[in-house]
Amino acid sequence: MTTTAATNRTGDTEDELVTELRSWLQDNWDPELTVGEWWERLGLAGWSAPSLPANAYGRDLSRADSVRVEREIAAFGALGAPGGLGLLLAAPTIAAHGTQAQIDRYVRGIVTGRDSWCQLFSEPQAGSDLAGLQTRAVADGDEWVVTGQKVWTSGGQVADIGMLIARTDPDAPKHRGISYFAIDMHQPGVEVRPLREMTGRALFNEVFLTEARVADDARIGDTGDGWRVANSTLAFERAGLGSGGGSAAGGSGASPGTVVGHLARRAGDFVGNARRSNDTGSPGSMATAGVRLLFDLARERGLADDPLVRQDLVRLYTLGELGRFNAERVKAARQAGRDIPGMPNVAKLSMSETTRLLRDIGLRLMGPYGTLHGYDDESRAALVEATGMPALAMVTEMALFAQAPAIYGGTDQIQRNIIGERVLGLPKEPGPDRDTPFSKLPKNA
Repeated sequence: MTTTAATNRTGDTEDELVTELRSWLQDNWDPELTVGEWWERLGLAGWSAPSLPANAYGRDLSRADSVRVEREIAAFGALGAPGGLGLLLAAPTIAAHGTQAQIDRYVRGIVTGRDSWCQLFSEPQAGSDLAGLQTRAVADGDEWVVTGQKVWTSGGQVADIGMLIARTDPDAPKHRGISYFAIDMHQPGVEVRPLREMTGRALFNEVFLTEARVADDARIGDTGDGWRVANSTLAFERAGLGSGGGSAAGGSGASPGTVVGHLARRAGDFVGNARRSNDTGSPGSMATAGVRLLFDLARERGLADDPLVRQDLVRLYTLGELGRFNAERVKAARQAGRDIPGMPNVAKLSMSETTRLLRDIGLRLMGPYGTLHGYDDESRAALVEATGMPALAMVTEMALFAQAPAIYGGTDQIQRNIIGERVLGLPKEPGPDRDTPFSKLPKNA
């Protein structure tokens, strides 16, 4: 593997890390580069995903230091790393479970923005019970033939590659008959259909797989070991959602992959368009940004002295501080070579609570105006003109979207089950799932 990434930098002080990064940016950043050219430099130097291992185009940095790198790149005025589920989920999963050849094949394309990824996990009858998935992959020589349906696929319409889990052995117990693949989304037999949400947007998709093919060397981990690999992906997802995915969650102003068409455009044109990771994303940063927005709105609406409004704003602020303190606890534990079991799940639950509280306060402040919503750019502009409230569209969209975080990435109920069973050691619900062959389990009608 050819890469200019440095070796393990975990022991660096903040000043050493920032000095090295600033020096590198001064030597390499050029707004006249294309997005693809810039991301090639950034990714191969280890700065796109510095928390990845050095053999996976990273720098072995902690999550906190990786966020510091992201902020420093933005402060310098350079374009940040490619966003999307490739950087957030696929790259760390492949780094943990893939071969070096797969790391060079897939992770390089992720950190340089060449490929965009999506997650093909949930199914219409296998959401909360993900291990009950029925998409099947049948061996055919050195390939697998895949047939089934996936749903709630974020970014499926612009993805080059999908993280696919499929059943490769229906006669094994359901958790042990699943394999994990990197599947080409640009092939016959893969159909992506958008799902329109109540916000008016279509962030999610359903994907139909009809005898699509994936090579055996695109299988991540052993055959039948896909549940363990998928759990790594889910852990990265919950940690990313709970702490803010940074650019990996979509913070860069440009989009990776071949579909959107940003790679050939001038990199400097996208600077300043990114959503800063310290503004939104994690429970702490969401709450902090929400307090600012809603307190300003409370003053505009003459409700800043309402005791119930003030109490809920304090609750929101408190959630933000708890999120910040927990992030510091995790950072200190990792520096000491330890971890805090269940913290990604706690952070995910906190994010759900934060978004619900943002919804409730925002709608209370808007009063009857909160029943109005614009479902496209034209109607949103018309609402602002009619009401004189530029924040109305943001508040109502936040309120409509608030139902989603408690579902995606594992429902709140699943997070509590994981904490209870895996952290507190409480017994699991009895059932036939563990040892009964999947083919003999009762299926939903």
